[in-house]
Amino acid sequence: MKTLKDVISLKFKTSESEGVIFHGEGQQGDYITLELKKAKLVLNLNLGINQLGSIFGHTSVTTGSLLDDHHWHSVIIERHGRNINLTLDRHMQHFRTNGEFDYLDLDYEITFGGMPFSGKPSSNSRKNFKGCMETINYNGNNITDLAKRKKLEPSNVGNLSFSCVEPHTVPVFFNATSYLEVPGRPSQDLFSVSFLFRTWNPNGLLLFSNFADDLGNIEIDVNEGKVSVHINVTQVKKNRIDISS
Repeated sequence: MKTLKDVISLKFKTSESEGVIFHGEGQQGDYITLELKKAKLVLNLNLGINQLGSIFGHTSVTTGSLLDDHHWHSVIIERHGRNINLTLDRHMQHFRTNGEFDYLDLDYEITFGGMPFSGKPSSNSRKNFKGCMETINYNGNNITDLAKRKKLEPSNVGNLSFSCVEPHTVPVFFNATSYLEVPGRPSQDLFSVSFLFRTWNPNGLLLFSNFADDLGNIEIDVNEGKVSVHINVTQVKKNRIDISS
């Protein structure tokens, strides 16, 4: 396809921080890639090679953060020539592509959820998307519906399932007065804890534990929107360690 205008929209949710959401390329050096990198959304676009070389036509825009939270995120890409609107969760970013061309010339198949191995170093270093997508729309074509009805030719859908499996986690809700108390392990000399949390409150105690034999305690809290760890040790000179992030 050789297009002057494009509108691409979809919703995704994932717990992975890396993955190609969709990709298309052409023989004239054109390409478009939407992917997750370090849990941010990155759009790479090139409308063709000019006499200065393809590097001057390459345009990369990054938006969003922490998109690996397994919540639905909405993406809309609207292109008219070199003018692009990239909208993530209703936050729109406008930019113009580099280079001197207005048409996106894609000779090969457009792939969603990954990119075909082309032998280029850039292709094998990129991970395929792992997660859920819905309402995929490419220039007026409902890709999700066409794929489900097997109306895409040619197509290589691989092992797709048309349902979204939720992660097997059981959340716990705490109000201002509730807490969960679990037994400690007095014979252990290692303290290890991990958990996911979400809150609108800027302050709150996440975890507290006394060490055995009156050796001190550990406290993890949210203080003005930052996570802080406080370790109090009673039998050493520097008896308090504070870490915040």
